[in-house]
Amino acid sequence: MAHHKSALKRIRTSEKSRISNRLYRKQMRNSLKEVLSSENKETAQPLLQKAESMLDRLAIKGIIHKNQAANKKSRLHRFVNKLS
Repeated sequence: MAHHKSALKRIRTSEKSRISNRLYRKQMRNSLKEVLSSENKETAQPLLQKAESMLDRLAIKGIIHKNQAANKKSRLHRFVNKLS
């Protein structure tokens, strides 16, 4: 157990951020699955824009790394471009 007041506060704040980051990551995974489960390009396009926006926001907030966001966006674009 922590002995310093600042360490106790740090434990509390890190727990709060862990819970909120889990929520953001779950939303990210769900939006990626929506895009990857779409059947045609017309339905995938708006979902792709929504997912891209979410990935950019998560990268700016520091929840995921900017390169991870770029890799996921690239993968989604390749998938949508292959759709007819």
